[in-house]
Amino acid sequence: MGEVLSQNEIDSLLAALSTGELDVDEMQDKGERQVKNYDFKRPAKFSKEHLRTLEIIYEHYGRLLATNLPVYLRKNIQVSVASSETVTFSEFTNALSNPVILGIVNFQPLGGNIILDMAANLGFAMIDRMLGGKGIPLEKNRDFSEIEMTIIEKIMIIAIQLMREPWGNVIEVNPLLERIETNSQFAQVIAPNEMIAIVTLNVKIGDVEGFMNLCLPYFTLESVMDRLNTKYWFSTMQEGNDENYQMYIESLIKRVDVPVKIVMGKNSVSVNDFVNLQPGDIIRLDSQLDSELDVYVGNIRKFKAIPGTSKDKYAAQVTTIIREEE
Repeated sequence: MGEVLSQNEIDSLLAALSTGELDVDEMQDKGERQVKNYDFKRPAKFSKEHLRTLEIIYEHYGRLLATNLPVYLRKNIQVSVASSETVTFSEFTNALSNPVILGIVNFQPLGGNIILDMAANLGFAMIDRMLGGKGIPLEKNRDFSEIEMTIIEKIMIIAIQLMREPWGNVIEVNPLLERIETNSQFAQVIAPNEMIAIVTLNVKIGDVEGFMNLCLPYFTLESVMDRLNTKYWFSTMQEGNDENYQMYIESLIKRVDVPVKIVMGKNSVSVNDFVNLQPGDIIRLDSQLDSELDVYVGNIRKFKAIPGTSKDKYAAQVTTIIREEE
């Protein structure tokens, strides 16, 4: 609380102002900027822009996990980015419990490793699904057996290879799983006081929910830090949208199968007549033999055609294209 002036002090102040002995401008607050203490033990190497770009990368990665892992686990999987933050490597390892699944990943061509941390309950749920179970984790965690670690390693390799596409707009990476550790003390890939970015994914396998953490050391990403911003990200996406890329997309679309059906005609019959239909019965339609038939692509009326035959098979010859405005 500021100092309270007495009435005599207020009168003296007003008298000084009226005589010009005191300048009002000198009394105004200079608006000095507040100084924040800088923690040299925790230097701010990752900006908010860096973290936001990493979130965009791993949002894409989460969608790939949710699409590809159900093929192996035969279970619905939901993945979303929960948070991103910067901490020291010692803080990350001290927060881990045992047993834990830590995949040490060689992030080629970047010089260094990253760590993929998977919650133990997710690991046991995946093992249960791969062995034909319902995907229920253990009530009490224990150490993983060698057979279980072999199954986890296969899942980890699949998950790690999916990182190639999300990182494509920053750098072409070829991540390789070097080893899996179940004890955090054996995963000292960088100095304890080094800064890292952690992107946390919320993974839900059926009814089992857990976290997957991506540990990204500054030492590993240092050479591409200037590319970890949304401006560079979207500029590279725009550059990739060239003519060759468009032709590639068109070639993929052209190979997609779509259902095509031709409606020969329509009529209404009673339920009694319908249930009593026998082979050889004739149903009169509302179309003439030489009239044009409607051709549907999916559920959209797209063409008109006349019926006929081709090499002893029924066929239809397209006569009219129905435009969207029609």
